[in-house]
Amino acid sequence: MMNLNPDTLKLPQRELAGQADKPILRLEAIRKVYGKHVVLDDLNLTLRSGEVVAIIGPSGSGKSTLLRCINMLGPATSGRVVVGDLAIDESIPPTAQQLTSLRRSVGMVFQSFNLFPHMSVLRNVSLPQERVLGRSRKDADKRSRELLARVGLAEKADQYPARCSGGQQQRIAIARALALDPQIMLFDEPTSALDPELGLEVLLVMQELARSGMTMLVVTHEMNFAETVSDRVIIMADGKIIEEGPSKEVMRDPQTDRAKRFLKAVKDR
Repeated sequence: MMNLNPDTLKLPQRELAGQADKPILRLEAIRKVYGKHVVLDDLNLTLRSGEVVAIIGPSGSGKSTLLRCINMLGPATSGRVVVGDLAIDESIPPTAQQLTSLRRSVGMVFQSFNLFPHMSVLRNVSLPQERVLGRSRKDADKRSRELLARVGLAEKADQYPARCSGGQQQRIAIARALALDPQIMLFDEPTSALDPELGLEVLLVMQELARSGMTMLVVTHEMNFAETVSDRVIIMADGKIIEEGPSKEVMRDPQTDRAKRFLKAVKDR
């Protein structure tokens, strides 16, 4: 049984255990344009191994689009994404090999759960391992059961997604992404479709991942998570990074007027 005490989210900042100087992800001059509308405006970002970075900002600022550019679900108009030793020019269609390497390295959890309703929870987690990693069904099922236990859902393995709550389905989606052994996990507003109690279940799993050293880039509206669990906060507006820095410093003492307005609006809501 998971501990759903909200106070467990209020933790001191993590130590990065000697990993802090090792970049695992670099975004170089990422630009995304729809017609005349600039969604991302020459954005640059470096993510270090073991780091948890929260991205916050007003709706329409390009946060979710940025994640989709990273894993090539919606390639940027121009710029480069570098994950470890893999470098992809976003303006050129990637090769099948590049795309496979990228998807193995970068796991993603969406707002919606995207589970197969006709498959058991276990099959939802095992099938991608068999298809992408070439694992046998036996080995995939073993890994799936380990991960389902890690997210507090060992007893749900043989049930179907419809028998699970929204929070449980999102935790299954996290287990599915982790099953491919990614170097980086991307989260796109993973609690936005959930009520507060079910959202807390998901946040606690993400907190555990952060404490274990998983590299994470999290688009979120959960300000408490951004301040207390992440190492760094990035504030986006109008397709640009308007402020970034250590989480508590940015959240408690923003330096730019635009960041101050956004955080004030969030706190006064």
